[in-house]
Amino acid sequence: MGRAARREWSSRIDGASAARLVRAAGFVVRIFASAEEFLESDRSMPLRCMVLDVCLAGMDGFQLHERLRALGGTQPPVIFITAHDDVANRERARRAGALHYLRKPFDDAALIDAIRRADCASPA
Repeated sequence: MGRAARREWSSRIDGASAARLVRAAGFVVRIFASAEEFLESDRSMPLRCMVLDVCLAGMDGFQLHERLRALGGTQPPVIFITAHDDVANRERARRAGALHYLRKPFDDAALIDAIRRADCASPA
C-alpha cells in the first residue's frame, strides 16, 4: 500500500481553501477577510473554535483575541496559525491561552486535529 499524500498549508493559502478543507471534515465554517470584518459581523451563531492568523493586515490575530476577551462572555478555544514563527509569538499565544499554535506550513491533519480538540474543549 502506498503512502498517503500529505497536503500542507503554505503561507500563501487563502481563507477559501482553508474553509473547504475544514468543511470537508464536517465542520461549519465562516471566514472573514479581516479581524475588523469579523467584529462588524453578526456574531449571533455561537463559536466552537476560532482559528486566528497571527499576521493579518490591520488588527492581527492577537489583537482580535484581546478585543474579544475585553468584550467579555464565554470565549471559544483559539488556535493561532502563523508563517512568522518566533519566540515572542509563541509566548504571546501561550499567554493568551491558545489551545494550539501551528506554524505554516503544516499538514491538513494537524489543523483538523487541532480543531477537533478545540471543539471538544469548547463550552457546550
